[in-house]
Amino acid sequence: MTTTWAQRRKDRIDDLSSGRSLTGEAFQRLRRNPAAIIGAVLVGAFVLVALLAPALAPHDAAESFPALRENLRPDTIPGAQPGFPLGSDQNGRDFFSRMLLASQQTLFVGVFATVIGLAVGMVIGTVAGAFGGWVDTLLMRFVDVLLSVPSLLLAISIAALAARPSQTTVIIAVAIVSVPIFARLLRGSMLAQRESDHVLAATALGVKRNALVLRHMLPNAIGPVIVQATLTLAASILDAAALSFLGLGDADPGRAEWGLMLAQAQSYLDVRPALAFYPAIAIIVVALGFTLLGESLREAIDPKGRR
Repeated sequence: MTTTWAQRRKDRIDDLSSGRSLTGEAFQRLRRNPAAIIGAVLVGAFVLVALLAPALAPHDAAESFPALRENLRPDTIPGAQPGFPLGSDQNGRDFFSRMLLASQQTLFVGVFATVIGLAVGMVIGTVAGAFGGWVDTLLMRFVDVLLSVPSLLLAISIAALAARPSQTTVIIAVAIVSVPIFARLLRGSMLAQRESDHVLAATALGVKRNALVLRHMLPNAIGPVIVQATLTLAASILDAAALSFLGLGDADPGRAEWGLMLAQAQSYLDVRPALAFYPAIAIIVVALGFTLLGESLREAIDPKGRR
């Protein structure tokens, strides 16, 4: 234990003597964190596969092949064979191509839902933290109402309001669920910044409110929110998959999406369990990657971790 404490103290002294910034220190801690490395590898692999999916997938997601359909039986779905590494799905389509193309849909929905939720939450959190008073009270009570409903139940309720389920409704539903998370976190950071020395000094010098908020408070309060976005992205992917699984996602059966593929496979679990196994494992691994990376980032920038 003494050696560990001494090594930490030496690393801290080295950081200070080298003039390393807080960002540099956080990056060094991430490099020494096995969980961060595993999370970064999983996230990097997922993003790379999703971006290159159209080039990597040998076939179209909706294309049905006679060579696969002729072997379809009520009690048999063809497995791996030449040209089809993961075999067929229940409709004679290349399952490998659908898995690859589904990763792109998952990334698209997760990123857009998180970005929209982040943007709206930042607006609410910034206004509440900057103005305070009745504005803060009104906005936070609205946020409390959203937080009082379980996230998945809220997403289901919002998606169910749409006349026709689609990818857009999934993005909107998942984005609304993430808004209160970002709003409360940024509001708390903004309130902390209001009492900081540099903000008090700027106020004493007569800096206008808009410049005070946008130039002094927001840039210093946004760090934890960006880290939270990594964790929220994992939750967004899980929520989007859950909505598709429940039939509240894109109704197009030809579109490849892991949650929808998992739902379609339920009727064939006793025939070919792999149809459910592969999408489920993909969702779990991707969510785990973003969670590990997000938690590691949170620990790296936490002042209490600098010891």
